[in-house]
Amino acid sequence: MRTYFKLLILLCFMSLGTIAQNYNKLSTKSEKAKKLYFEASQYFDKRNNAECIEYLNKAIKADPDFIEAYMLMGDAFIDSRNINKGIEAYQNAIRISPDFFPPIYLNLGNIQFFQGNYEDAYNYYKKFLSYERQNVSSVKKAIRNMDNCEFAMWAIKHPVPFNPVNLGDSINTKYDEYLPALTADGKTLIITRREPKDPKFENNVSRWSEDFFISHLVNGSWTKTVNLGPPINTEYNEGAQCISPDGQYLFYTGCDRPEGYGSCDIYYSRRIGKNWSKPINMGRNFNSPNWDSQPSISSDGKTIYFVSSRSGGKGGMDIWTSTLQDDGSWGIPENLGDVINTDKDEMSPYIHPDNQTLYFCSKGHKGMGGFDLFYTRRDENGKWGVPVNLGYPINTNNDESSLIVSADGKTAYFASDKLKGKGRIDIYSFDLYEEARPQSLTYMNGIVFDKYSGKRLEAHFELIDLKIGKTVIESSSNPGDGSFLVCLPANKNYALNVSKDGYLFYSENFSLKGIKDIKEPYKKDIALQPIVVGSTVILKNIFFETASYQLKDESITELEKLVDFMTKNSKLKIEISGHTDNVGDDKSNQLLSENRAKAVVDFLISKNISSNRLSPKGYGKTKPVDTNDTSDGRANNRRTEFKIIEN
Repeated sequence: MRTYFKLLILLCFMSLGTIAQNYNKLSTKSEKAKKLYFEASQYFDKRNNAECIEYLNKAIKADPDFIEAYMLMGDAFIDSRNINKGIEAYQNAIRISPDFFPPIYLNLGNIQFFQGNYEDAYNYYKKFLSYERQNVSSVKKAIRNMDNCEFAMWAIKHPVPFNPVNLGDSINTKYDEYLPALTADGKTLIITRREPKDPKFENNVSRWSEDFFISHLVNGSWTKTVNLGPPINTEYNEGAQCISPDGQYLFYTGCDRPEGYGSCDIYYSRRIGKNWSKPINMGRNFNSPNWDSQPSISSDGKTIYFVSSRSGGKGGMDIWTSTLQDDGSWGIPENLGDVINTDKDEMSPYIHPDNQTLYFCSKGHKGMGGFDLFYTRRDENGKWGVPVNLGYPINTNNDESSLIVSADGKTAYFASDKLKGKGRIDIYSFDLYEEARPQSLTYMNGIVFDKYSGKRLEAHFELIDLKIGKTVIESSSNPGDGSFLVCLPANKNYALNVSKDGYLFYSENFSLKGIKDIKEPYKKDIALQPIVVGSTVILKNIFFETASYQLKDESITELEKLVDFMTKNSKLKIEISGHTDNVGDDKSNQLLSENRAKAVVDFLISKNISSNRLSPKGYGKTKPVDTNDTSDGRANNRRTEFKIIEN
């Protein structure tokens, strides 16, 4: 929304202060001027501004001190987008009688504020507040905008780094491109484009459509965007999309659909290989009879943030959340609360894959006018911090919105019409300054396949924070091609479990403790073994105290996974084996390996797994899987395994 459109709401106030006055109480004594003013006001009501201004000029010629004529002329000029002439007309009214109509200072303050002339705006607001008996609501608005002016003047004197770069011809065209959505690996970009359905309808905006287009990063460059096609793109408009960090799900907004529950609803689709499934409405419990749009999905797939005008909010548009229920449905949405939402509009939420940093735009928090971009971080107790304005020149007196940030936190993407681009609205990127960056993040990607046949598999993923034993991300590999992507926030220790019915589960662990800048992602293809006699699995997330068979707390998640596996496959019998490196004497290593195997068996028995199905075995140092000449090799040799001995 440009400055002009924001100013239209001001005209209602000014017009009520002028035209609505009693004809006989106008400031002029000239009957000719009064009649001309009355004619002009009728033209203004019809938005015939040229005729209105012509009659007002005649009225002013009849009486050069006709205050109301200058005021109405200011309205007409602003309605005609001639802001400077409008300001001049208002100032002429003040010159004639500074105290005639105090609200004129509020309007001038608003105009200058939305123009980005913050010092002038501040002074006009201050003058307005010097008058007594003003409308309470107007006084609150003036005070709020004085605060905004003070912030804006400070922000301009303390600019943040900002180097916007147009994404180029592969992404941007002469039409409008906006609302970028990016996968965590930074290699897939989906945008909304508004263009004519047919070039011959270019001058008829009613024949234009909004569709999704997709591009891929190849050798450091974006490929030419391609229409996402059916079943996502339809004869209706599609927009306000987000793609899950792993690229498996697309959430977006569809309006005025026959199956919809409100004016605009949120839908989702799953990627199957290279294709997308038929979109599904998020449901009556999720969508309201009002406007629901702009979804953003968390990296753990359990929470959606979105914008809604539904009842029960703090202002016009608020940010809401819904969480995934145990039965796979989405819960009744909850308002994000008054730390984030205000009595004004909040929109375009983007939850970073770190699941702790939320970016959004707001008209209600202290800013530079219109929508400004903000970020907030969630603390260890799940509470959102006070939103921080991203600063100038990222934010200006224009509207800023639709910011997303790469997984590593270093690059931001947004759409803008205030920069000279390929068309009116283009997509840009810029280096996000350090203070506004989210938690450092990397990812692991690859494919899941059958170890023997090579068939690509859909499997279930769980990423567990070992410190707290909590599953932080659940996902599935793609049912079409077996591909997966799992986000890994830094400075944590993780366990990864991959499982599928009919297969042995796979475990892995990652230590990102103390790592602040992760430059390279993990690449890992996972081979799942069918459940056959002789198959072996290394339990990589079972840990013991040094030179002890005391299980560490971090082992519980993996042990519970083994319990679940044995429960689902009730006829299996397994051998639990312990292994050591070659450090120390053979007898001690043998005894340690036996006791560690027995400790795992004892845990399983405590969870009602029959001892008849479990056989503990210690092998000491006799079956190494790696060299004992390095610390990493010795660590790999110190392991716990299970082997299928009867099926």
